[in-house]
Amino acid sequence: MRSKRAPIRRVEPDPTYESETVAKFINTIMERGKKTVARRIVYGSFQVIESKVQQSPVQVFEQAVKNVGPVVEVKSRRVGGANYQVPIEVGPKRRQALAFRWLIAAAKAKPGRPMYAKLADELMQAAQNQGDAIKKKQDVHRMAEANRAFAHFA
Repeated sequence: MRSKRAPIRRVEPDPTYESETVAKFINTIMERGKKTVARRIVYGSFQVIESKVQQSPVQVFEQAVKNVGPVVEVKSRRVGGANYQVPIEVGPKRRQALAFRWLIAAAKAKPGRPMYAKLADELMQAAQNQGDAIKKKQDVHRMAEANRAFAHFA
Protein backbone atom coordinates (compact mmCIF):
# COMPACT_ATOMS: atom_id res chain seq x y z
CA MET A 1 0.00 0.00 0.00
CA ARG A 2 1.09 3.55 -0.68
CA SER A 3 1.77 5.88 2.18
CA LYS A 4 0.54 8.85 0.13
CA ARG A 5 -1.91 9.15 -2.70
CA ALA A 6 -0.20 9.33 -6.10
CA PRO A 7 -0.22 12.86 -7.54
CA ILE A 8 -2.40 13.37 -10.59
CA ARG A 9 -0.16 14.46 -13.43
CA ARG A 10 -1.50 16.63 -16.21
CA VAL A 11 -0.96 15.23 -19.69
CA GLU A 12 0.37 17.66 -22.30
CA PRO A 13 -2.08 18.06 -25.20
CA ASP A 14 -0.94 16.30 -28.35
CA PRO A 15 0.88 18.55 -30.87
CA THR A 16 -1.33 17.93 -33.92
CA TYR A 17 -4.89 18.16 -32.58
CA GLU A 18 -4.26 20.15 -29.35
CA SER A 19 -6.39 17.68 -27.38
CA GLU A 20 -5.60 16.15 -23.99
CA THR A 21 -7.89 13.17 -24.55
CA VAL A 22 -6.11 12.30 -27.81
CA ALA A 23 -2.77 12.53 -25.96
CA LYS A 24 -4.08 10.19 -23.23
CA PHE A 25 -5.35 7.79 -25.89
CA ILE A 26 -1.93 7.77 -27.56
CA ASN A 27 -0.35 6.99 -24.19
CA THR A 28 -2.81 4.14 -23.68
CA ILE A 29 -2.03 2.63 -27.09
CA MET A 30 1.71 2.97 -26.54
CA GLU A 31 3.59 -0.25 -25.78
CA ARG A 32 7.14 -0.49 -24.43
CA GLY A 33 7.64 3.30 -24.59
CA LYS A 34 7.25 3.52 -28.37
CA LYS A 35 5.29 6.74 -28.57
CA THR A 36 6.04 7.49 -32.22
CA VAL A 37 4.50 4.13 -33.21
CA ALA A 38 1.43 4.89 -31.11
CA ARG A 39 1.14 8.37 -32.65
CA ARG A 40 1.42 6.91 -36.15
CA ILE A 41 -1.42 4.47 -35.36
CA VAL A 42 -3.73 7.16 -33.95
CA TYR A 43 -2.99 9.78 -36.61
CA GLY A 44 -3.33 7.15 -39.35
CA SER A 45 -6.72 6.14 -38.03
CA PHE A 46 -7.73 9.81 -37.85
CA GLN A 47 -6.78 10.25 -41.53
CA VAL A 48 -8.91 7.23 -42.47
CA ILE A 49 -11.83 8.64 -40.45
CA GLU A 50 -11.44 12.06 -42.11
CA SER A 51 -11.49 10.50 -45.59
CA LYS A 52 -14.53 8.28 -44.91
CA VAL A 53 -16.61 10.65 -42.74
CA GLN A 54 -16.85 14.30 -43.67
CA GLN A 55 -16.36 15.32 -40.06
CA SER A 56 -13.51 16.25 -37.76
CA PRO A 57 -11.78 13.04 -36.62
CA VAL A 58 -11.44 14.45 -33.10
CA GLN A 59 -15.22 14.89 -32.89
CA VAL A 60 -15.76 11.30 -34.03
CA PHE A 61 -13.18 10.13 -31.48
CA GLU A 62 -14.77 12.13 -28.63
CA GLN A 63 -18.22 10.79 -29.55
CA ALA A 64 -16.89 7.22 -29.62
CA VAL A 65 -15.27 7.59 -26.18
CA LYS A 66 -18.47 9.12 -24.80
CA ASN A 67 -20.59 6.28 -26.22
CA VAL A 68 -18.29 3.47 -25.01
CA GLY A 69 -17.76 4.77 -21.45
CA PRO A 70 -19.86 2.78 -18.95
CA VAL A 71 -22.15 4.44 -16.40
CA VAL A 72 -22.22 1.52 -13.93
CA GLU A 73 -20.06 -1.55 -13.38
CA VAL A 74 -19.99 -4.44 -10.91
CA LYS A 75 -17.41 -4.84 -8.18
CA SER A 76 -16.88 -7.99 -6.15
CA ARG A 77 -17.74 -7.53 -2.47
CA ARG A 78 -17.29 -10.16 0.27
CA VAL A 79 -20.10 -10.06 2.82
CA GLY A 80 -20.58 -12.79 5.43
CA GLY A 81 -18.64 -15.50 3.61
CA ALA A 82 -20.30 -14.91 0.25
CA ASN A 83 -19.10 -12.89 -2.73
CA TYR A 84 -21.59 -10.49 -4.25
CA GLN A 85 -21.29 -8.57 -7.51
CA VAL A 86 -22.26 -5.09 -6.34
CA PRO A 87 -23.15 -2.48 -8.99
CA ILE A 88 -21.40 0.86 -8.50
CA GLU A 89 -21.30 4.09 -10.48
CA VAL A 90 -18.20 4.73 -12.55
CA GLY A 91 -16.30 7.99 -12.07
CA PRO A 92 -15.31 10.12 -15.06
CA LYS A 93 -11.62 9.14 -15.07
CA ARG A 94 -12.31 5.42 -14.85
CA ARG A 95 -15.05 5.76 -17.47
CA GLN A 96 -12.54 7.28 -19.89
CA ALA A 97 -9.87 4.68 -19.05
CA LEU A 98 -12.31 1.79 -19.60
CA ALA A 99 -13.53 3.32 -22.87
CA PHE A 100 -9.93 3.59 -24.13
CA ARG A 101 -9.14 0.04 -23.03
CA TRP A 102 -12.24 -1.45 -24.67
CA LEU A 103 -11.74 0.45 -27.94
CA ILE A 104 -8.13 -0.72 -28.20
CA ALA A 105 -8.99 -4.33 -27.26
CA ALA A 106 -11.81 -4.42 -29.83
CA ALA A 107 -9.49 -3.09 -32.54
CA LYS A 108 -6.70 -5.54 -31.65
CA ALA A 109 -9.10 -8.50 -31.74
CA LYS A 110 -9.82 -8.07 -35.46
CA PRO A 111 -7.29 -9.96 -37.60
CA GLY A 112 -5.68 -9.26 -40.94
CA ARG A 113 -5.42 -5.48 -41.30
CA PRO A 114 -3.07 -2.75 -40.06
CA MET A 115 -3.84 -1.46 -36.57
CA TYR A 116 -4.65 2.08 -37.74
CA ALA A 117 -7.36 0.75 -40.10
CA LYS A 118 -8.88 -1.51 -37.42
CA LEU A 119 -8.85 1.36 -34.90
CA ALA A 120 -10.47 3.76 -37.37
CA ASP A 121 -13.17 1.17 -38.06
CA GLU A 122 -13.84 0.63 -34.37
CA LEU A 123 -13.94 4.38 -33.62
CA MET A 124 -16.42 5.04 -36.44
CA GLN A 125 -18.64 2.17 -35.30
CA ALA A 126 -18.49 3.28 -31.65
CA ALA A 127 -19.45 6.83 -32.65
CA GLN A 128 -22.63 5.32 -34.15
CA ASN A 129 -23.30 3.08 -31.09
CA GLN A 130 -22.20 -0.13 -32.82
CA GLY A 131 -19.21 -2.45 -32.70
CA ASP A 132 -17.45 -4.71 -30.21
CA ALA A 133 -16.58 -1.97 -27.70
CA ILE A 134 -20.25 -0.96 -27.43
CA LYS A 135 -21.13 -4.65 -26.99
CA LYS A 136 -18.69 -4.83 -24.07
CA LYS A 137 -20.31 -1.77 -22.47
CA GLN A 138 -23.77 -3.32 -22.87
CA ASP A 139 -22.53 -6.55 -21.25
CA VAL A 140 -21.20 -4.62 -18.25
CA HIS A 141 -24.48 -2.70 -17.94
CA ARG A 142 -26.44 -5.97 -18.18
CA MET A 143 -24.35 -7.47 -15.36
CA ALA A 144 -24.98 -4.40 -13.19
CA GLU A 145 -28.71 -4.54 -13.94
CA ALA A 146 -28.87 -8.24 -13.07
CA ASN A 147 -27.17 -7.63 -9.72
CA ARG A 148 -29.18 -4.55 -8.78
CA ALA A 149 -30.58 -6.42 -5.78
CA PHE A 150 -27.13 -6.24 -4.11
CA ALA A 151 -26.77 -2.49 -4.54
CA HIS A 152 -27.35 -1.96 -0.80
CA PHE A 153 -23.94 -3.59 -0.11
CA ALA A 154 -22.12 -0.71 -1.82
